Amino acid sequence: MASKGEQTRQEIVAAAKLLFYRRGYSNTSFSDIVAVTGVQRGNIYHYFKTKDDILAAVIEQRLDEYEVALHNWDQEYSDPKDRLRRFVQMVASNRGELAQYGCPIGTLSAELGKEYCDLQGAVRRLFDLFRDWLAEQFRQLGKPKQAKSLSLHLLGRTEGISVIGHVYADPALITAEIKSLQKWVDEL
Repeated sequence: MASKGEQTRQEIVAAAKLLFYRRGYSNTSFSDIVAVTGVQRGNIYHYFKTKDDILAAVIEQRLDEYEVALHNWDQEYSDPKDRLRRFVQMVASNRGELAQYGCPIGTLSAELGKEYCDLQGAVRRLFDLFRDWLAEQFRQLGKPKQAKSLSLHLLGRTEGISVIGHVYADPALITAEIKSLQKWVDEL
């Protein structure tokens, strides 16, 4: 069981993760995090000196979560094509939130790329994790020379689906595009 201090730290990170996703990094303040967590501002500073430090913790948490998910898919599905299908299904499973808020890592990357270029590299690690994992699936499918380009293609299509679904606030659009993408995976 985590200590009270670790629990408080995790509450702060969880609140910031949600706020950064739904409101954006720039539009989230320490006061917003206080309002969600009930943790006093001074106590937040005990764990995180700056909002950038909180962002780093949010990114690390997302990395950990995605690494666990990808590892579990590797264990659960013996066929790399099934793992690719599961990746595509992840987008379909989150279509409601994607339509409302966009992709959590895509929107954060786009925002940071405009105002906080020095922080965008940290978010890129999330994309790199998916890119590298997807490339490995394509290598296992016997496409080693195309693995990187196919991984970027699939990552780009899922990100594009998320953007268009968000622009039109339409989960059904995401569903329709995912069906097309699933067909593409099936035909590999």
